[in-house]
Amino acid sequence: MKIKFLLSLVCSVVLACFAGCVGTEDGHSTGGDPFSKDTITSRYEKPVQPLSDATRQVLTRNGKLLVDNSVNNTFKARINQRNVWVKVSDVDGKVSEVSVQARGSMGGDVDLAAEISKQIALQLMAAENK
Repeated sequence: MKIKFLLSLVCSVVLACFAGCVGTEDGHSTGGDPFSKDTITSRYEKPVQPLSDATRQVLTRNGKLLVDNSVNNTFKARINQRNVWVKVSDVDGKVSEVSVQARGSMGGDVDLAAEISKQIALQLMAAENK
């Protein structure tokens, strides 16, 4: 009897620790492990529009662009069976910030977020050199 009680208590604690909601970059929430790192943030001395254009091209090239919200500059894409959210925001008029969040079914994927962030920077440089 004590073993069954202890086992059910352990299972309850494990489920409580790993179940949760995580806020996404577009302001919504999704289920998943809230303790895993899933976001990479980069800052550039560029306006928002070129960063949004570079983000749009990178997400389209790597996967399927699902949401392109030009009002608040948020994007959602599906890349390698993972959801990727990107938010481009103005910090102070001269500096803009790009936050890339990638989540799979089991939790965050910081490696994919870092790769997409790097590709956005490279796309921005390529567009600048044209």
